[in-house]
Amino acid sequence: MVKAGGALVATCASTLVVNANTSAVSILLPAISEDVGVGAATLQWAVTGYSLVGAAVIVTGGVLGDIAGRRRVFVGALLLFVVSCVLIALAGTGAGVIAGRLLQGAAGSTLVACGLSLLSVATSGPARVRAVSLWGAASAIGAAAGPLAGGALTGSAGWQSLFWIAAAIAAACVPLTVRTVAESRDPDRPRAVDFAGMLLVAGALVPFVLALSEGPDWGWGSAATLGCFAASAAALLGFVAVERRVRAPLVDPRLLRNRVLVAATAAILIVAGALNGLMYVMSLYLQDPAGPAMSPLAAGLATLPAAAGLVVVAPFVSPLATRLGTRTVVTIGFVLTTAGFALLTIRSTAAGYAGFVVPLIAIAVGMGFANGCASSAATAAVPVHEVGAASGISNMARYVGAALLVAATAASYGTAPGAGGLARSAVLLAAVSALGIVLALCYGRHRPSPPGAASRVAAAAGVAHTIPGR
Repeated sequence: MVKAGGALVATCASTLVVNANTSAVSILLPAISEDVGVGAATLQWAVTGYSLVGAAVIVTGGVLGDIAGRRRVFVGALLLFVVSCVLIALAGTGAGVIAGRLLQGAAGSTLVACGLSLLSVATSGPARVRAVSLWGAASAIGAAAGPLAGGALTGSAGWQSLFWIAAAIAAACVPLTVRTVAESRDPDRPRAVDFAGMLLVAGALVPFVLALSEGPDWGWGSAATLGCFAASAAALLGFVAVERRVRAPLVDPRLLRNRVLVAATAAILIVAGALNGLMYVMSLYLQDPAGPAMSPLAAGLATLPAAAGLVVVAPFVSPLATRLGTRTVVTIGFVLTTAGFALLTIRSTAAGYAGFVVPLIAIAVGMGFANGCASSAATAAVPVHEVGAASGISNMARYVGAALLVAATAASYGTAPGAGGLARSAVLLAAVSALGIVLALCYGRHRPSPPGAASRVAAAAGVAHTIPGR
């Protein structure tokens, strides 16, 4: 029981801090930009870089825990997270901030991957459901409260204080984990680790994001832009070839034949990307001195309808999907999300913040519907022994979506910062959300079982992560 309690406290505290940091960074960017003297266009790599590394590492982090010891890898990730927070807080340059965020992407994704494994080993039966419920609640609370906490701390103690507090919490989790959590491994897992797949994921994403970010300046038909796209395509082809041959692939090619899983993963990618893109561009616009000129705290409060809306909607998604079917609810969700972004493009600047409320609520409700159903469908559509692999694929998609759409919205907004850039970014995100409507029709008919405790846990955590609902 003591061990279960220690694992619960350590994993819940770590996932809360990881998600709060992740969602807060966009609110901090204007303050960081002013402090280190680097433009927002460069600092967007603090957001996209985190997601790029997370996408490459999240599955590998879980695999390393199963092989080398979950407690050992979890503690290592905590220490790396502390180092990343200290590096960011002490950074006097944009490069230091970005480097710290890259490390944080590796640490955060590994903490998420190993945290659930530690809980699963330390508990069983009803106690496991309760433990994972609390873990899911901590994930959701961190994701929703991050922008508000980041804004409040930036205005009162400086943006560095968020990272000092996060470092202190993570550091406190280290001795707690060492003293109260038993070491565990998976003796049945192959000892091979797909490092080649991990590197090829990064090799495909980095040049692609670079092209999206710099394309407006380089020219979309320039040799540099086309070269980045070509390098990305080559790495992607290499990844496909490697995954077909390695003993323990990062992404099992057989799972990609499952139409429900593929469609659900694509929906998760779009939701995660659109949400992160929205938070990025809204933070810049709301704090723009030539625009609303809000304080960081006011900007955090202003984005609360979008950040917290997903959490509020989550408990209602599973019962609705049981009655209407997953495809119907996901389609409704993307219709609402598309409509919300469309409203952002035409809002009157004379309306002030009031003009944002209805679009943000529509986006949040729509994303909640689409994300909740897609998260549960991703793991419910595969056999029990493949649930972990399906969860890893969809969690990787969250990081990929965040990296791609933050880069795209940053490029769109950067061409003419202000109301015009916000409108262009909203058009882009509306188009991506509309693509989600098309993808929803690819689900086929899938009606989940009546929601139980496990599915409610999955819905709560689904704001930030995909976890097995059974």
